[in-house]
Amino acid sequence: MKGYSIEEIPEKTAIALKKNCNISVKDSVNVAHNIRGMMLSDAVDFLNLVLKKEKPVKYFRYLDSVSHRKGAGPGRYPVKACKSFLQLLENVESNAEFKGLNTDSLRILHITADKGTMLKRYTPKAYGRAGANNRDMVNLAVVVKEVEEE
Repeated sequence: MKGYSIEEIPEKTAIALKKNCNISVKDSVNVAHNIRGMMLSDAVDFLNLVLKKEKPVKYFRYLDSVSHRKGAGPGRYPVKACKSFLQLLENVESNAEFKGLNTDSLRILHITADKGTMLKRYTPKAYGRAGANNRDMVNLAVVVKEVEEE
């Protein structure tokens, strides 16, 4: 299956992709790491708190000059990345509903944020020169699984 970051898709799962998002690669990697393994409803609540800047996303990678946040260690509030992840989780929830899965018992089984295509732009400078202005896009993928309630 071209485009998916997971090779075998188990039973009772739903998947969603979002390609070429214009968000930060570093922010998206850290957001994906924070919501991996969460229940879908908990992840949506967490991302909404980040959008309101009430709870920070804890950074585990790309820590240079990342300030400490109270109760979380190094972290930030990546609003633009969280909006893309909220759209992705909304898509996977509707995909699960279409497949007949119980949307209240969905757990994030797998989530990735990878580099996508690069937008190449050039800024004109003095004396006929040009400076590169490149932008990496991000591909997001999520797999949710229906878990049995205990």
